[in-house]
Amino acid sequence: MTKICIFGAGSIGGFIATSLKRTNSKISLIARGDHKEAIEKNGLTFIRDDNKINHKFDVTDNPKDLELQDFIIISVKANTIGKISESLKPIIGSKTSIICAINGLPWWYFYKANTGTKLDNKIVETVDPGGKIWETLGPERAIGCVVYPACQILEPGIIKHNGNGERFSLGEPDGSRSDRLKMISSLFIDGGLKAPQKKNLRDEIWVKLWGNCSFNPVSALTNKTMDEMGNDPETYNLIKILMEECQYVGEKIGIKFNISIEDRIKGGVSIIGHKPSTAQDLNAGKPLEIDPIIGSIIEIANKLDLNVPKLKEINEKLKSKAEDLGLYTRSELTDKLTN
Repeated sequence: MTKICIFGAGSIGGFIATSLKRTNSKISLIARGDHKEAIEKNGLTFIRDDNKINHKFDVTDNPKDLELQDFIIISVKANTIGKISESLKPIIGSKTSIICAINGLPWWYFYKANTGTKLDNKIVETVDPGGKIWETLGPERAIGCVVYPACQILEPGIIKHNGNGERFSLGEPDGSRSDRLKMISSLFIDGGLKAPQKKNLRDEIWVKLWGNCSFNPVSALTNKTMDEMGNDPETYNLIKILMEECQYVGEKIGIKFNISIEDRIKGGVSIIGHKPSTAQDLNAGKPLEIDPIIGSIIEIANKLDLNVPKLKEINEKLKSKAEDLGLYTRSELTDKLTN
């Protein structure tokens, strides 16, 4: 039986957990606080359209309670992975694979990337300051994942699907079709998810990053929903400029954007009444993941001497707003990397 641990049984982690429960796998959850207590007492409830399902899970707040895992799926904010990476050591074996179902540029991004630039096999410091995650988890264990569904926690122990399907694109950092990739993809599919195996997953990472670096900060700064931003000429134009700068950087490291900016925006604004995760976190008083979704692009641009003035302007505005609200803590390193 395949052993799978999901660290962070929140909106996306909970969706994956309830889906994989359909498979012949041993699923364990790592959660904390009220959410953990609710799952222990009442199970985890997942709501989609008019359907409601509930599953019981083995749940703990301490990885030491679990055995070695075949797969660890990390579904926490990208800026917290460094804080939890050390705690995962007791469940990481020689053949354990790690999948980070997160927003933003992943910590392993330049591992075997073959971009032809000086960034190959180097850490992204805004995502992984000092290379702690790289050293602790090991990039050779990483399987890439691009998350498309939109979900939210309604209350502890209850998660709601907000649309945008069930696709989780997966891929090896070197583009190979490994046995472990085939296995986890098959398990996702058996659980009712779409899990295509991608040779060039980094292209999809950047298409998703297009939205993360534009819709997310603009929504957080204006409190507008996806459709409201798309229907407002001022915010539409701002999003377009941010995407143009993002594309400019991506193409310099070999990324191919297979859709137009206009179509990417159209896809985003078709989600009616939804606010991106950054705005949700800001309104809920939760820390914001700014560096992985904006700072990482600026870091790459600076290291390659590329000009991205609007990204820098929006990054600073969002940092200042979040800092004033106590939802972001500046560091000398990230400020230096993104100025």
